Amino acid sequence: MKLVSIPKDKYDEYRLSLMFDCYKWDPQFLDNNTIAKSALIITSKEHEELEKLTEQLDEETRRAEIFLNNNLQYTKSLDLPFKLRKEIKSMKNYEPEKHLRLMRYDFHPVADGKWAVSEVNSDVPGGFAESSLMPKVALELLGNEKYTFKSFGDIFVRQLICKLIGVEKKENIKCIANKYRIMLVHCTSYSDDRQVMQFLGDRLKSVGFQIIYGAADHIIFKDNIAYSILDGNEGKIDAIIRFTPIEWVKDIKPKRWQGYFDTYTLSCNHPVAIFAQTKRFPLVWDVLEQNGISMATWRNLLPDTLEVRNAKGKVGYIYKPAYGRVGEKISIKEACMGDEYKKIMSDVKKHPKKYLAQKRFESRPIKDEFGNDFHVCLGSYAVDGRHAGYYARVSDLPRIDSNAADIPVLIEK
Repeated sequence: MKLVSIPKDKYDEYRLSLMFDCYKWDPQFLDNNTIAKSALIITSKEHEELEKLTEQLDEETRRAEIFLNNNLQYTKSLDLPFKLRKEIKSMKNYEPEKHLRLMRYDFHPVADGKWAVSEVNSDVPGGFAESSLMPKVALELLGNEKYTFKSFGDIFVRQLICKLIGVEKKENIKCIANKYRIMLVHCTSYSDDRQVMQFLGDRLKSVGFQIIYGAADHIIFKDNIAYSILDGNEGKIDAIIRFTPIEWVKDIKPKRWQGYFDTYTLSCNHPVAIFAQTKRFPLVWDVLEQNGISMATWRNLLPDTLEVRNAKGKVGYIYKPAYGRVGEKISIKEACMGDEYKKIMSDVKKHPKKYLAQKRFESRPIKDEFGNDFHVCLGSYAVDGRHAGYYARVSDLPRIDSNAADIPVLIEK
């Protein structure tokens, strides 16, 4: 694994291309540029290893969530959101083969030369355009003869075609796809959400699907089937691709929001994702293994994770919010600004059930061509159990949060 710089005289053009041609509408966070000046290069051997580990993790995760969904008595230690517990009981009709399951596993290179996994983005992972178009632009600048990449967008769309239509390739695919309507559910007032959905919507339109952009309250459910109530787009929906976190849907208070949990309409992702989305997921591994579900890959890659009360007196543990996103509120002291660390620790003390203690791994920084150290989070996608590309971010601090920069991932030929 190494960092290769985008040619300095091409960087400004590269950045503009990402903004205007590749749906990268948020190239800044506060005063920080969030488009890296390098590409992340992984060897073919590293790629093969990550592919294998991702698919093993995904198999374990999907088996675990199916078991938990059918045995809710074992989910107490997950401390699932109170506002969702009633609806979770209605997911008994979940059939994984009728839905599309998308997850992203976040890998980090560590000091001993191995990998650590910090979490799985089980519910609404993002980074679609960055994992599909950013490496394509970088490839043109750095050399097609040296590198290649896996396009998440291509893989995702192929699998959705297989799920909805039942074929992967057909000459008249556009004519068939045009019969299907897909709603892309997101928080419509946020451009950073819309850029993710716009990329996917344009990609799906290009193969013929009818696309509706809407919010969670633009869908109602009748007899477990989803219908759009958006003006000019009323009627039955054939698939839901949701980018609004499931625990937020309740707060939005749409009519019949409970229908998301027991719909027969193809969903990506189905709310069954809640079991692995919580950082408390490791607390049920003992029960899972007692019932014949191996979590061996997870145990090998995820640092020791404990209830906050059980970490008292232990050295080398950090605290993470159970439903945190984008690296928020993780108590890595040297990565905290101002009094942030003090506020996090105060909140941990007041609300210990909202946090987990996790053994801190030693992130191995990678040097760029100028000797600068960068920490890497390499997100590895799985779609229905198969590896589906990468989305990576880098930071000069060991916490990958909103200040980190997006970086294309290329694979050495």
